[in-house]
Amino acid sequence: MPLPSVPKEVAVGTAMLGVAFATGMLAGKRYPSLVFGTPKSSTSGMIGKSSPLRQYILDHSLREHPILKKLRLLTADHPWGRMMVSCEQAQLMANLVKLIKAKKVIEIGVFTGYNALNMALVLPDNGRVIACDINEDYAKIGRPLWKEAGVEHKIDLRIKPAIQTLDELLASGEAETFDFAFIDADKESYNEYYEKCLRLVKKGGIIAIDNVFWNGKVLKPRKDDLAAQRIHRLNEKLLRDARINISMLPIGDGVTLAFKL
Repeated sequence: MPLPSVPKEVAVGTAMLGVAFATGMLAGKRYPSLVFGTPKSSTSGMIGKSSPLRQYILDHSLREHPILKKLRLLTADHPWGRMMVSCEQAQLMANLVKLIKAKKVIEIGVFTGYNALNMALVLPDNGRVIACDINEDYAKIGRPLWKEAGVEHKIDLRIKPAIQTLDELLASGEAETFDFAFIDADKESYNEYYEKCLRLVKKGGIIAIDNVFWNGKVLKPRKDDLAAQRIHRLNEKLLRDARINISMLPIGDGVTLAFKL
């Protein structure tokens, strides 16, 4: 059976992620007291936001545009600021968008628009982000900064249920024309978002799915926690989905990258 063909950029990106993951696993074997860089006694198994090691990561890898930093600090002061994607994760998403030379991107769940701005900054001038959300008040925080960064014309904000926007894109003939999709909205609808994005993203494109750890609750989802149940089911589904290759990464609250075959 012939192997599916994917663009060189995607193959290289997948290989890079594989090497990074393998290195982490080897480090874990060599230093068994560590799991992805944190002590086994940690309840989450992840690097905490206040960890000196996370600060080291930021100090030695984060290349944040000044306007991105301004928006991040504004968002941090918001009562729901914790909903923002972590800055190191947003940088990875932008790097992937740039790596595959994306022109069309979907974002489901915008909040103040930090991640949308990050991706818009690396898109070509004729690129666009279809940014889906149901709350325009949050986006109003970021919109002036999109304009200040000179990328407002690249961000097409659609305030309505994301399912409706995705259906409209499919109905208008835009199936398999998008390069990248980022899913970070209501967890109960993750499977629907994934299936529709899979139809909209072209072969060789990437779907990034955020919060796949759900603060560790996916390990043993409670019966009354529908979000954890839905994320866990999707994680199990993605593992066996022959339409994609995947990498689940321990960054932020966990992110799965699905590479469409």
